[in-house]
Amino acid sequence: MAEIDRESLLATHPLIDEIAQQCANEMHLPGMQWGVVLDGELVLVGSVGAITDHSTRYRIASMTKSFTAAAVLSLRDEGVLALDVPVGLYAPELADVVGPDSSPPITLRHLLSMSSGLATDDAWADRHLDATADEMNRIYADGPEFAFATGTNFEYSNLGFALIGRVVERVTGRKVRDHIDKRFLGPLSMSATTWDQPHHAPWAEPLRLVDDKHIADGAPLLGDGEISPMGGLWSTVADVARWMCWLDEANAGRDSLTGQLSIASRRDMQSVHTFIGDSELDGQSAPGGYGFGLLLRDDPLLGMTVSHSGGLPGYGSNMRWLYGRGLGVVGLSNVTYAPMGVFTQRVLKLFHSADLIHQPITPLTPLLQQRVTQLIELLNEWNDDQARSLFADNVELDTSFMIRQM
Repeated sequence: MAEIDRESLLATHPLIDEIAQQCANEMHLPGMQWGVVLDGELVLVGSVGAITDHSTRYRIASMTKSFTAAAVLSLRDEGVLALDVPVGLYAPELADVVGPDSSPPITLRHLLSMSSGLATDDAWADRHLDATADEMNRIYADGPEFAFATGTNFEYSNLGFALIGRVVERVTGRKVRDHIDKRFLGPLSMSATTWDQPHHAPWAEPLRLVDDKHIADGAPLLGDGEISPMGGLWSTVADVARWMCWLDEANAGRDSLTGQLSIASRRDMQSVHTFIGDSELDGQSAPGGYGFGLLLRDDPLLGMTVSHSGGLPGYGSNMRWLYGRGLGVVGLSNVTYAPMGVFTQRVLKLFHSADLIHQPITPLTPLLQQRVTQLIELLNEWNDDQARSLFADNVELDTSFMIRQM
């Protein structure tokens, strides 16, 4: 897929190490682990700090949303549910979750694309991953807070993914985690990606920064609950790399794991469904939007990038790849809300400055190339009949061929 020379990419390893160390210093990270993928393979890995075992698990927080979105779309592919049906028809207890200002009923499409209008709730949701069904039912009955009318604007909501989890449970009879495990984690051989704390494998201790010192976060590591579809997974650099590669291969029309999720649905995840506008990343502004569990950014240097960050007490993470070009970066750290998106962006910008990647140029289709050749021939030796066979009829009606030749 990629146009990148593998050996030249591998030679950047020391430079990526420098970027990682620079980010650790700037962001006061205790450490981090990272990986680079090329054409479906994890080709570079590295670490900063005390954790050097690349089998170490980190909580990837909101990067979980792409797994939940994939679960929903797999059920859509099978005809089990539809994205534009009010969620209350699938889960009656959600029927009273209604936005302000004569909002339409909330659908899965609204929830997946962050356009439900439900208010941003990051800090609250991060501390309630293990919420029970009864606790969430009380919230639904009382009526959660909204920032906008449904379908009118972007507003990042974790609660929305709890609603998604409830719908999946109602239509399948099982938790989202069970569907994701069977449908994706098993077939993709992502054995290091789990919902439960990995007691029998190395895992990064969650830390926070207090008075320029890293101390244990101290909060309990919450288990799987009603809100975990938004951010409950643990994973490793290698497993996240595998997930990125599998999602991105669909953009190039490849399908290495037939039947788990259609190419069309994976592309749907990586299409803008809710416009966000310009946002700043590492001092550079670019327009973008939210897909289904993923962020899109039209970067002036890199072209379209697909990404998502994750942040929880004690953890920060990011995955980012160039749309359809087989190249991506993942970074994981064990300090609260570590801004790993800056790291992944800087690594991709390094590849650009090293002349390894360029803004993608959309190639001409064979038909368009044929028309270009015919147009050049026509301009060199004009013939009205040839022009009529080449152009749509409005061309001559808008401006006569006689005038066009002047």
